[in-house]
Amino acid sequence: MKDDTIIARTVRSVWSPIVVVLVPFVVAGIRLATRTWYPVLDLAMTEFRVRDVGGADTPLIGLPGRIGTFPDQGSHPGPLGYYLLAPVYRLFGASAVGLLVGAVVVGAAAAVASVLVIRRMGGLRLQWAVVVVLLVVVQTYGFDLLGQPWNPYLPLLPWFATLIAVWAVVVGDNAVLWVATSAGTLCAQTHLPYAGLAGSIVIGATAVVAWRWWHADRGSDDRVRTGRSLAIGVGVGVVCWIPVAVDQLFGSQNLSMIVDYFRHPPEAAIGGRAGLEVLLRHLDVTRFADLSASGSYISDVAATQAQRSLIPGLVLLIVWAVAAAAAVLVVRDRRLVVLHGLLAVCVALGAFSMVRIFGKVWYYLTLWAWSITALVVAAVIWTAVAAIARGLGTERRRLDRAVTGVLAGLGIVMWVTAVVGAATVGVPEDHLSRPLGAVVAPTADALERGVGGAPGRDGTYAVVWNDAASFGSQGFGLVNELERRGFDAGAPEVWRVPITEQRVVDVEDADVVVQFATGAYLDRWRSEPRAIEVATYEPRSDAQLEEFEQLRAELLDGLAELPIDADLLDALVTAVDFNLFSVQIDPAVPAELQQTVDRMLKLGQETAVFLVSPDVYDDAG
Repeated sequence: MKDDTIIARTVRSVWSPIVVVLVPFVVAGIRLATRTWYPVLDLAMTEFRVRDVGGADTPLIGLPGRIGTFPDQGSHPGPLGYYLLAPVYRLFGASAVGLLVGAVVVGAAAAVASVLVIRRMGGLRLQWAVVVVLLVVVQTYGFDLLGQPWNPYLPLLPWFATLIAVWAVVVGDNAVLWVATSAGTLCAQTHLPYAGLAGSIVIGATAVVAWRWWHADRGSDDRVRTGRSLAIGVGVGVVCWIPVAVDQLFGSQNLSMIVDYFRHPPEAAIGGRAGLEVLLRHLDVTRFADLSASGSYISDVAATQAQRSLIPGLVLLIVWAVAAAAAVLVVRDRRLVVLHGLLAVCVALGAFSMVRIFGKVWYYLTLWAWSITALVVAAVIWTAVAAIARGLGTERRRLDRAVTGVLAGLGIVMWVTAVVGAATVGVPEDHLSRPLGAVVAPTADALERGVGGAPGRDGTYAVVWNDAASFGSQGFGLVNELERRGFDAGAPEVWRVPITEQRVVDVEDADVVVQFATGAYLDRWRSEPRAIEVATYEPRSDAQLEEFEQLRAELLDGLAELPIDADLLDALVTAVDFNLFSVQIDPAVPAELQQTVDRMLKLGQETAVFLVSPDVYDDAG
């Protein structure tokens, strides 16, 4: 008899998996929409470009990256992420939190697309299995990442959707090629590490559909449908890449800069051994268990990645190879065989990408790998269950019930965890956002009142910074917040790429210079009698001030014990007070001291804003 209980009907419902997947995103969106946030650094740069969408300065390329040589640096390939964020951003009144909600909406759309594509492939259990894998991926990244429009984070779930859509296309669903193309294009344009990965598998999927069209019977309905799918997929790709082509032909020629960067990299690649070690650490399935148990996210544990054993990753690699062989020789399910093949291609492409990493291996360069690992684990389990089922005969129903129960239990745990994470998500870089927010209103008020000769909103302002901690992160944010309030504010020409050309304001062209300063630089500007201090903020309590000084002393003692030459030691000691972030990323500084620096950066330093005339700035600067 057909099971007609409410639970059974709910599980079979078309909408149930979509609702299950969407709930955490809705919770995260509501949470972020009610926060107060002041973007800094890359996220302020992102808001510049999202704000420009639809106007004369609509962006044609992506966010600046470590491409080329400063100040003539290149950017990530394309602007598609900005275009997708813009509608939600404007719906929220062009507020900063509109960016965060926009990132959640992009992630939710990718998640729903994954579910709908899988539903077309068929099989209720497969559909719910992918929902569970998706929830594992969501929990792994966490909404602290998925709720940010930063370019390494925005493609995380669109990359998952790309994998699912390419899988479906190769299995035989030509109609979802446009999903693979659009999601893959978003990934490739937004963050350069995805370009080779997403580009390769989407082009491969397109070639598969083209081959089917070419070999279909002339005049048949199948040929017409396949041709339509191919045309739509290619058309979507062409439309998405038009802005990039326009820039290459008539603008900054950013694509040429990217090609030159890879042809003549500024640093040596980490090489085969180091790259393969990175790959094996990303195949460490125990990391998923650690994250679920601790409630942490990948970004929280990145600092300890280099200390983890390679053995779990190697074990998974071996087990996966056995499972792939069993899928081909024993199970013979086309869907499963194609999944194994696609993942093998992605791992090979990923390995090539990893061995070609230049310089420091930042955790965000390889975040895409965790989605692949989750699907590898899912493919191994699917293969094992299917192989066992073939030998059970009449006992197969018992296995089916057991598998369904495990899926349900894991899904419930992951769903609850995701919802809790969504309900507690915070705004990005809050330790930098809060001090910026504290000085923005007094600064804007001082400009409006004409302090220091400022002509209010009719004036032009050059924002400059001396930042002892975070290399000017909040300086970009100050430009952004003044622009939000209607002031013509920009930064000097040296920052033309991150700030955008239309926001360049050199000191000599400004009515007033807005000087942002932190930490040790405050004494310099407070000793200048012609500089007017209009805003100040100390983020640390008395206890935190004491903690900061204790950490500073420990850091200086630790640096003095390092086996480095005197010149480097002097530079690091000076940087402790005048460029703290550079100490954190210096390869000569061991992990334990980097953690000390990280705590100091989170505690923050006193922040102030001064108004000075251009001639005074030239004298004092």
